[in-house]
Amino acid sequence: MVGMERILVLQIIYLVLVGLEVFAWAGDGLLNPSQLEMFVDELPDMPKIKGYDVVNGFPVPNSLQIGMFHKKWKFHRDLPPTPVFAFGLSRDTATIPGPTIETLHGIDTHITWKNYLPSKHILPWDPTIPTAIPSTKKGIPTVVHLHGGIDEPKSDGLSTSWFTAKFRERGPTWTNKKYHYHNFQHPGTLWYHDHAMGLTRVNLLAGLLGAYIIRDPNVEAPLRLPYDEEFDRPLVVFDRSFRTDGSIYMNSTGNNPSIHPHWRPEYFGDAIIVNGKAWPHMIVRRRKYRFRIINASNARFFKFYFASGLGFIHLASDSAYNGRPVMVNNILLAPSEIADVVIDFSKSKSDSDILANDASYPYPSGDPVNEANSKIMKFIIKPHHELDTSRIPSKLINYPSPNLSSVSLTRYIALYEYTSKIDQPVHLYINGMPYEAPVTETPKVGATEIWNVINLTEDNHPLHIHLGLFVALDQTELLNIDEFKECMLKFNDAIKCHVGKYARGKRIEVPAHEKGWKNVYKLMPGYVTRILVRFSYIHSNESYPFDATAEPGYVYHCHILDHEDNVMMRPLKFIK
Repeated sequence: MVGMERILVLQIIYLVLVGLEVFAWAGDGLLNPSQLEMFVDELPDMPKIKGYDVVNGFPVPNSLQIGMFHKKWKFHRDLPPTPVFAFGLSRDTATIPGPTIETLHGIDTHITWKNYLPSKHILPWDPTIPTAIPSTKKGIPTVVHLHGGIDEPKSDGLSTSWFTAKFRERGPTWTNKKYHYHNFQHPGTLWYHDHAMGLTRVNLLAGLLGAYIIRDPNVEAPLRLPYDEEFDRPLVVFDRSFRTDGSIYMNSTGNNPSIHPHWRPEYFGDAIIVNGKAWPHMIVRRRKYRFRIINASNARFFKFYFASGLGFIHLASDSAYNGRPVMVNNILLAPSEIADVVIDFSKSKSDSDILANDASYPYPSGDPVNEANSKIMKFIIKPHHELDTSRIPSKLINYPSPNLSSVSLTRYIALYEYTSKIDQPVHLYINGMPYEAPVTETPKVGATEIWNVINLTEDNHPLHIHLGLFVALDQTELLNIDEFKECMLKFNDAIKCHVGKYARGKRIEVPAHEKGWKNVYKLMPGYVTRILVRFSYIHSNESYPFDATAEPGYVYHCHILDHEDNVMMRPLKFIK
């Protein structure tokens, strides 16, 4: 099987070179989440950093230095402080999630991401999967990706562009210390997170993530949406399990321990964390609030809803506005997806409401939610109505409609999961190839393509494409999927295996609130998902102000982090 020789070599390296000490996670036992009372901590508002400066009343580019620090963080009133990795301007001000970086459309932001992390990790990592391993075996590799950012290759945070503390060791595609974010794309919500090869899941579990917002007052002010700091808040949601000593719990035994000592196909935590607190509460006025909800979990899907029936006015998905606001009763978010919504608490008939979740895990055919992970946070609503000058416009931002006649190429992308003799996942590939196999996706800069993504696994995979934005067109069920899968495993060729003969089942229409431009989409198991991908700015159709064909290139991947790390990720290189 492709890649198995590499796995065996890495295992030998692991056993010979890694006299790895027992990790800190081998301490106290797993904490029962029922021991932590819900809704006792107030929802934090993360510190804000401006990615621009103001000179003589005009915004100008700014340069920032943001560090990654090892510190302790208080996730709950009754939980001992937790060792974490955190972003911040200093160790004392570093937070989980990291500071929200506020930027302006068209004004450059330069960031030097600095690694101050210790020589050993606080969580178990597994070098038998393709992993960034320093030659000295000391230091924690990191590299930051701005998720949803449209930026030059050397500032994209490629997984092999990692570096350790003080840049002592650097990955094979490392380029420069200072990253350049153009912020030339239209306004929207993004987020930044670690992206190091084979370590993304553990570095994010440790805390390396934060929100990034691009604003454009000229475009957004006329909409009159809730816009100031009090009424426009990011909600960064993820799940964690803890030991009784407060440390983050991650199962240290792989599902195939003779193959991968530590890697498991999905991480699920018992406690739901919002802006760094487990099941927090927020006191709100009886008026409209805007929340930019980021699912920063490793593998958990969330299906958000209010038990009272209070709805969401959906404004934007991922990094782009909808054409019109859409009223929905629930929102399904995959890992790394973003929902930008307004909640109007003046519509509530009570003095409190609970934001809840009922997405099974793994999604869609896993375990039902339990008491702990079915609750997200509580809103305590003040009794008196007040004047609310914000509004919900009938139209938001209309981008040029997807034009099928401009499609230059149609691709077929297949997702595979490989299992061991005990029928447990060993690794996952895109198009049957490991990450280091020669590049097969080489679109032209400015091109529009159709990708037919074929999900041959039992999981729903959130597909994320770096640099490109796309519109989901439809999803079609595969009939006689076992027969089709057998052919695909043999030939790895959708045309040769007559995909059209099988893709004739139930057709699922894209939900109204997800019909706009996205950078992540949920790929239903046993379906072909058809997406239109554009490699240019959606608001202008202009090409990029940088050379997208330069090294080290980009990637596309599943955003279940445990899948991405092993190795449901492929390179993406552009040509002129």
